[in-house]
Amino acid sequence: MRIPNGFIPVMLTPFTPEMAVDVPGLRLLTEFYLEQGAVGLFANCLSSEMYELSSAERLLVIDTVVKQVAGRVPVVATGTLGGSIEEMANFSKQVYALGVDAVIILNNQFVSAEESDTEFLARVHAWLDLTPGIPFGMYECPVPYKRLISLPVLEDLLLTGRLCYHKDTSLSLTDVQAKINAGKGHVFGVYDAYIEHAIASLQAGSMGLSCIQGNYFPDLIVELCRTPEQGDHIQKFMCKHMQLMHDVYPTSAKYVLAKMGFPIGLETRRLVGELTPEICSSLDKLIEERKNLLD
Repeated sequence: MRIPNGFIPVMLTPFTPEMAVDVPGLRLLTEFYLEQGAVGLFANCLSSEMYELSSAERLLVIDTVVKQVAGRVPVVATGTLGGSIEEMANFSKQVYALGVDAVIILNNQFVSAEESDTEFLARVHAWLDLTPGIPFGMYECPVPYKRLISLPVLEDLLLTGRLCYHKDTSLSLTDVQAKINAGKGHVFGVYDAYIEHAIASLQAGSMGLSCIQGNYFPDLIVELCRTPEQGDHIQKFMCKHMQLMHDVYPTSAKYVLAKMGFPIGLETRRLVGELTPEICSSLDKLIEERKNLLD
């Protein structure tokens, strides 16, 4: 996988009023991300409501995105969502066969929170043996629990020559810098999810950002990635409203996109709480402040 520099959205999944995957809506959303300047796409992730999709729906979402992109940018997608190592490997091979550039593994699907890095590496290597030749990335997904990648684990997996992507959720600039340094000389990139140190992370050598704020205002995240030295106002704006953007997400992101003119419904399968009138009012004010940000 060729590693691009820039914004890689963690894609939303549009649903119909009947709560089916909205395939035409997903095609439009894919185009929207690309028009905004995304350099790649992460399909079938937590923001996509991957845990609320069936296996067939996950494959449908990934296939729709890959076909719509048609090779214009890389697409990565999650391929390990529970079950035995053999079951995860089989699903990963189905995902890769759809044409993704890399299959993303979820760290928390290989071991429990109490198990060691030694056990984690043994199981990941077993998965690797069952998926020969498939480029892969890692995602420190916070659900059902967050398992961070230690430096020894990263260094071990980099030696496979197949690890090309890492979505970091450590919230630690020190950890991000260490992973960037470990990846030098490899076809590998760190994409940071934490907006609070986005500029410092980009300046330290991260390849880009892959954060939920990009599902509210993707153009701003693209601009931040392109010119981090001029992006302090964007980072401050995002940090100021971080809690609001996490409230009832991803419904809240769909609300903002719809209010700004993108045709997406508010249907969400994840149980994230109610989009109350108070939250809607706060999101309306967020949209106005975002407009003023560019004046």
